[in-house]
Amino acid sequence: MSSKSRSRFQSLSRRMAGACVLLTLGVMAGASATMPDGRPTPTGLEVPRWLTLKSSEVRARSGPGLDYSILWEYRAAGLPVQVIAETREWRKICDPEGAVAWVHRSVVSARRGAFNASVEEVPIRSGRSEEAGLRARFSPRSVIALDDCKDGWCEVRARKLRGWVPEGSIFGGGNRALCDASRPAGVAR
Repeated sequence: MSSKSRSRFQSLSRRMAGACVLLTLGVMAGASATMPDGRPTPTGLEVPRWLTLKSSEVRARSGPGLDYSILWEYRAAGLPVQVIAETREWRKICDPEGAVAWVHRSVVSARRGAFNASVEEVPIRSGRSEEAGLRARFSPRSVIALDDCKDGWCEVRARKLRGWVPEGSIFGGGNRALCDASRPAGVAR
């Protein structure tokens, strides 16, 4: 083998080894997403995580399949829900009232949203501080798009308005599971 061929072979070998390392790391990273019972998630995504309902007619079922009974119907497009368990096709969700149900993956979106579950308006501030200027008020029992949460504040938006609300004042922020994944589907307890 000539020195030029050997050099090409060594270079190709290094690139293949690097690709194998990256592939292994990617598989390991995907495998780290687990459900509350310790099993890996079928999607490789974290549980719990936030999604929103895509339409204003979403059927909530007692189990992960069309043969399970319909418990109720959600009628609020954009409503944030928290995934607390999942199968390949179905998501077990926790809603703002603490109820647990199963919905098909096709009726939820990865877009984030916030819901004001209180009876009080929530001030939308120009910055992440109670002293920041007031931009608007988030009406009770309404939804708004949510971009991200950090340092106890969540950035929300509606049309051209952008601002910040305290994470604890909305449903749709935070990382801890709000409902017990082992609880059967049904109304809040």
